[in-house]
Amino acid sequence: MAIDKIESAGLATNTNQPNFRNIIINGDMSAAQRGTSQASITSSQYLLDRHYFNISGLGTWTMSQSTDVPTGQGFASSIKLDCTTADASPAASDYLMLQQRFEGQNLQYLKKGTSSAESLTLSFWIKSTKTGTYIADLYDFDNTRQISKSYTVSATDTWEKKILTFAGDTSGALDNNNARSLDVDLFFGAGSDRSSGTLNTSWGSNVQANRAVGQVNLADSTSNEVYITGLQLEAGTLASDFEFLPVDVNLRRCQRYFEQMTADYPGLSASNKGTYSGTSVYFKVIKRATPTMSDVT
Repeated sequence: MAIDKIESAGLATNTNQPNFRNIIINGDMSAAQRGTSQASITSSQYLLDRHYFNISGLGTWTMSQSTDVPTGQGFASSIKLDCTTADASPAASDYLMLQQRFEGQNLQYLKKGTSSAESLTLSFWIKSTKTGTYIADLYDFDNTRQISKSYTVSATDTWEKKILTFAGDTSGALDNNNARSLDVDLFFGAGSDRSSGTLNTSWGSNVQANRAVGQVNLADSTSNEVYITGLQLEAGTLASDFEFLPVDVNLRRCQRYFEQMTADYPGLSASNKGTYSGTSVYFKVIKRATPTMSDVT
């Protein structure tokens, strides 16, 4: 059966606290409209909703939705990245990260660019075969500003919770529109273009070489894999318990950016009048911007 998909360029949304305090959408990795597994990945793409696997060089990967989760935390799914072709010697421009992008109009309450700018706390669970130093960063797309934090995966094949707090940025207000304004990036590898400087642990103008200094190369062996779940970004200096949303609410938030339909989808209708025929598409959710359609038959 033919399957069509509707895509609206990848960005994410948020509603003010206390409800929807998690800026990340689908942080529990439960929504996977495109499917649950994709092999032979060498270029950037989505699989699980809202989570952009951003790759340039650094091997070949299988990305999947996994049921391997930390025990007793309420999660049913994680995202798994499995290296299937290794790259032990990254080129200078190579990088590997999991990324989510956010609309500026949903982040105005962070008061970025003012003396009252809110701190942000990132928390998540990670399990990796490769121990060592990893880097997470926030990237201000509007003002080309950036801040990085390092953390350590201490034990192989063990779920560990990580909490990173980023100071508020008193420079560079985020645009109040539906365009990409802020990214959160979890690095898994970086060539010298992004790792040869000094780690930028305070907000400042972006210097690429300072973004991922010290990051281990997860692509250096086909034995390497990593799992992530419980991804949460929230205002303040403390990490609250993960905010679980009802399945229907989480899905509708994802459908603002991507909606998949089959031939029997209730939003499709066809007409044939004389020599003219056409199909109408009625979306379940209003899209962030004018979408594009592609056939993935």
